[in-house]
Amino acid sequence: MIDENRSMSAYRQSLKDKILSTAMHAFAAHGIRAVKMDDIAQALSISKRTLYEIYDNKEVLLFEAIRLHKALNDREMAEVVEKSSNVMDVLLYVSKRKIEDFRLTNPLFYSDMSRYPRVMAFLEEDRLQNRHRLIDFFRRGVDEGFFRSDVDYDLLLTILESAINRIMTSQLYINYPIEQLFRHAVLAYFRGICTPLGVETIDRFDM
Repeated sequence: MIDENRSMSAYRQSLKDKILSTAMHAFAAHGIRAVKMDDIAQALSISKRTLYEIYDNKEVLLFEAIRLHKALNDREMAEVVEKSSNVMDVLLYVSKRKIEDFRLTNPLFYSDMSRYPRVMAFLEEDRLQNRHRLIDFFRRGVDEGFFRSDVDYDLLLTILESAINRIMTSQLYINYPIEQLFRHAVLAYFRGICTPLGVETIDRFDM
């Protein structure tokens, strides 16, 4: 009986992971509103009832999918930090990865998220946590000689966040590919805070 329970528990966890992965891929590819719970159930060849037994509604499913996606990204980030010799290696790698993510994500995914308050609250909390980590990271970059010491990085992050919010609220991604917007913002942003050594490092990096 114990082995059977363990087997069922392992199967259910495996199914939950597959549901979250399938849902996240579908949401990113088509936008959140365009994807129905039926679509996810059909993609996994499971019944709609089984899907609803695990996730009560689409917002719960979206929340858990984004939370898992963040956990995987955090794990990857920790590995990159551990293997990298300096902050520029980390920041340039992450920037390139973000550009690729934006390229593969339907802009509707970002605009649709505003309809889900629990998700937005989670992302806001994550933003605040990341802000503290980013400031510490920039300070490390100053110590390593890649970033200028005369920059108020807290203020700079506020300006950057405002620019990103403007891009999203004004829907600039309708006229410009969102990865192009990010690429230009990141390049200008990094160049503005870099020392000559930092600029030289950016120029050697294929972004």
